[in-house]
Amino acid sequence: MSKINSFEDINAWQKGREFNKLLYQITENDIFIKVFDLKKQIRRASISITSNIAEGFERNTDKEFVYFLYVAKASAGEVRSQLYLAFDLGYIGEDDFLKLKEQIENISKMLSGLIKYLNITKA
Repeated sequence: MSKINSFEDINAWQKGREFNKLLYQITENDIFIKVFDLKKQIRRASISITSNIAEGFERNTDKEFVYFLYVAKASAGEVRSQLYLAFDLGYIGEDDFLKLKEQIENISKMLSGLIKYLNITKA
């Protein structure tokens, strides 16, 4: 793995940033405006992913970084669960659901890989 100099260098953070933008665009539709609580919660959980990656990286210890990566991964699961609800209730269409679901699953896998790497290198 190449040296990471800033959280912006982390692929999971970069993909999370792209995901946040897409999620914000999709949840700006007329239907989501009517369900303010879900809109607010799914956005907050999404932002938590990139925020926790950044915060953990800035802690400057692998142990704390791994902890915050786990928190980011948990937020990815929360977003995924909320996507199902939004889809089931008809707030987002199937194409948007599948696109967002695929992206959040990939981010979660990236976080798992980074956690595994950091746990192996400190063992």
